[in-house]
Amino acid sequence: MAVALAQAGADIIGINYSDAGDTPALVEQTGRRFHNITADLSKSEVIESVVADARGVHGRLDILVNNAGIIRREDAINFSETDWDDVMNINIKAVFMMSQAAARVFNEQGSGGKIVNIASMLSYQGGIRVPSYTASKSAVMGLTRALANEWASHNINVNAIAPGYMATNNTEALRADVEREKAIRERIPANRWGTPQDVGGAAVFLASEAANYINGFTLAVDGGWLAR
Repeated sequence: MAVALAQAGADIIGINYSDAGDTPALVEQTGRRFHNITADLSKSEVIESVVADARGVHGRLDILVNNAGIIRREDAINFSETDWDDVMNINIKAVFMMSQAAARVFNEQGSGGKIVNIASMLSYQGGIRVPSYTASKSAVMGLTRALANEWASHNINVNAIAPGYMATNNTEALRADVEREKAIRERIPANRWGTPQDVGGAAVFLASEAANYINGFTLAVDGGWLAR
């Protein structure tokens, strides 16, 4: 998504808990700038300063993509409070607080802005052995609608992307399970796992003027999973 937004003309500020990997170089290859901010978004007290720092880099803020997320897998009967809280703090609490801080900046600038949340197929379905993840991603869809209701009149578009089964580090354990991997892939009409690049176009669309009259919508990028 960062590379696709850069290709569309955006300078990128990445908020990373650990190393940003090859993203800075890939962004800079497009001719745009990448600035890294290291932060742990599970600590709500850092969020105001993170958004202020991001705004300060180029003097304004136009787009927020809430992509930070974690997952914990365990049978619901054995699921720990720690695993519940860790996931909820990143996957929904941070989404709300980042959105709130960004919306305040958008209002101060008087220019509106775009917020793109990252939901999931488990915003629609229950899943297996991921109760806190499912709860958090269902909440992302609801929060997207709620914030859109309040902020659309301020020219702030709040929408979400629901990726299908993507080949990322979050699904590494699933893809390593030969039987589960095969069962999942066979249920996807496109007959493959998605890639991060598959989500890029959706992010650019929802962050662009082409989406100015789209509010509170969650766009599935799932290879046809939900259509099955």
